[in-house]
Amino acid sequence: MASNNRYDVTSWPVGDPHEDLGEVINSILADIKHRQTATDLNDGGKPGAVIYLPPGDYHLRTQVHIDISYLRIEGSGHGFTSSSIRFNVPENEWSQLHELWPGGSRVLVDLPPNSGADQSVAAAFRVERDGSPRISSVEFSNFCIDGLHFEPDGSDLHPENTYRNGKTGILIASANDSVRITGMGLVYLEHGVTVWHADALSIHDNFIAECGSCIELRGWGQASKITDNLIGAGFRGRSIFAEHHGGLLIAANNVFPRGASSVELAGVTRSSITSNRLHSFYPGMVTLTAASSENLVASNHFLRDNEPWAPFLGIDNGLDDTTGLLRIEGSGNSVIGNHFSEIVDATRISPASATPVIMRVASGSGNYLANNHVVASDVRAGTGDSAYAAQVDALLTAASSRQLPVTTVLVDGASFGNTVLDSGDETQVDLDRATNAFRPTPTLGGLVR
Repeated sequence: MASNNRYDVTSWPVGDPHEDLGEVINSILADIKHRQTATDLNDGGKPGAVIYLPPGDYHLRTQVHIDISYLRIEGSGHGFTSSSIRFNVPENEWSQLHELWPGGSRVLVDLPPNSGADQSVAAAFRVERDGSPRISSVEFSNFCIDGLHFEPDGSDLHPENTYRNGKTGILIASANDSVRITGMGLVYLEHGVTVWHADALSIHDNFIAECGSCIELRGWGQASKITDNLIGAGFRGRSIFAEHHGGLLIAANNVFPRGASSVELAGVTRSSITSNRLHSFYPGMVTLTAASSENLVASNHFLRDNEPWAPFLGIDNGLDDTTGLLRIEGSGNSVIGNHFSEIVDATRISPASATPVIMRVASGSGNYLANNHVVASDVRAGTGDSAYAAQVDALLTAASSRQLPVTTVLVDGASFGNTVLDSGDETQVDLDRATNAFRPTPTLGGLVR
């Protein structure tokens, strides 16, 4: 017996999904609410539904407003491809490219650009419901949300490189439980995914890149996870941001460079950043601010190098090299067993002649930094017009002209009672030994590196 709770947008009688997917999905949601009215019928009542998007292009000119639980919107391919690379290829070469746009089950966000402060106006999918219980088990899976174009911002940047258009892919605007975002592709949106007041949220195995900011967890939340994603924000935004969360797991993500930060936690407690590969062109890669405390940062690979791609040369995130690749403003955090690679051109260090800082404890007490390994090299890396070739060449450059002097750990005077073990030798760690415990990394034959 066929289920009447599975919908195909291409066979729904209201609207044309290729012209306005939002109209079609909103009509389907109205049908679900019309049919599923009983809250308790045979120990059930509202099973929800699945809405399927076959492979194809679907313009979205009307925002989708989801206010029911147990809804899954799914496609048959996340369809991600680099729009940034295409837009920075000379237009007279476009005819030689195999494809120009993202594919798969692709939603084209044709909502008008939003220059105002209300993010909800230009969100393609807005999940929001008042009352009790919280909206639950809404799922987005295996399709592409494409913001299409960025907009001029008054700077000298090419309009397609500004990361500004006011568009959001998925906005969860009210308190929610067990939302799942899996296997998605999001590109060219000012905000990829923004979730407010999350409980048991899962953002897993997505490709979210070339967005102003990729993942933002706002308000407060608990027991959520951001795992196994490929992520890369723009130079003005954050790849992963969370505020006032507890029990957050950030693990096994591959975070691309160019985001102003890789992971930024504000007022986050008892959470974990583990086993991620983090790559950035700027300092301030991972920041724990606003008294973020009792967090574990372990077994991550940090790579800081210089921007090699011509369209973005000269751009930075406004932070200098004394900021630290990892910066802590909080207490009781553990930083254990991480690898840091600082592979930069010494002539481009800011401020000039400064010693770059790898780990900085700016405030707080009782932090524990142990068994972290730092490799620092002064490399004259090349640049190029091809994003892929320039980046791969930079990544594979291991030879250096000389070793780069760095401060592996800096503990500011405002911070005390910290423990630093085997995370830099006597010359590389800067702290007050009267108020902090320190054991240096041994050096070969007693010689300082």
